[in-house]
Amino acid sequence: MTAVADVVAPDARKAGRGLYRAGVILLCAWVIVPLYLLLVNTMSSPDTVNSFPKSFLPEFDMGSLEFFMGFQGMLAALWNSVVVALMTMVMSIAIGAPAGYALSRFDFRGKELFRLLILLTRAFPLPLLALPLAVLFIRTGLDDTAFGLALVHTTLAIPFAVLITFSLFSGIPLELEEAAWTLGCTRLTAFTKVILPLVLPGITASAIFAFVISWNEVFAAAVLTIENRTLPAFLLQTLGEAPLHLKFAGGFILVVPALIFIFAVRKYLFAMWGIANR
Repeated sequence: MTAVADVVAPDARKAGRGLYRAGVILLCAWVIVPLYLLLVNTMSSPDTVNSFPKSFLPEFDMGSLEFFMGFQGMLAALWNSVVVALMTMVMSIAIGAPAGYALSRFDFRGKELFRLLILLTRAFPLPLLALPLAVLFIRTGLDDTAFGLALVHTTLAIPFAVLITFSLFSGIPLELEEAAWTLGCTRLTAFTKVILPLVLPGITASAIFAFVISWNEVFAAAVLTIENRTLPAFLLQTLGEAPLHLKFAGGFILVVPALIFIFAVRKYLFAMWGIANR
């Protein structure tokens, strides 16, 4: 029996490694192939984009990108997306991180109900709230403003920020803060000097989620803005009947800034997941 087990165990481990590698390859292909095809069609001529069979090599024809970049209102929409996403990122962390810290460090009546209510905020579909939000924003003067749209995006991102930071703070022993208190630190200085450096990668990851949520959101941006549309709402408005090559160019411009941002802060994501910085 021992000899049989010694033979079967290496075969099972080998099969498990093969399955793992196949899964990793499939996941990478699932992400990379659409991005590559988007790049190919963006950097190809209109005739090539509409022809069949499709080419898998770009022609490096920048005509579609140049036309789209020069399209009236595109750069303003891109700037609005950046501003709204940055405001959403800052506000969601400013609200979500203290809430996550309070949930992890303090016991109070209704704590579990509060966590449940945070999750339930995502149970309400945004289209259901569109009309009340539009009326409220018109009455308060927040309609068609970057700040008003950032408030809506912040409400979408806060549940993720609270739950992520709650998990981060819960993973840090309270004894570390207590040791800092005994050395003369106040609760605030103990948090900033001891706890914050440990959770900074996770907080940055939560900020990235908030940025991506805001960057990709289109419904609220289309309903609550007219002159100051973000890039997704602008693309939805202008590319509905546009030629196919311009749709690829618009998708490329929408995807690339978010990829650049994530690549720039990748070390914080790697640190959160225990991968060594490089």
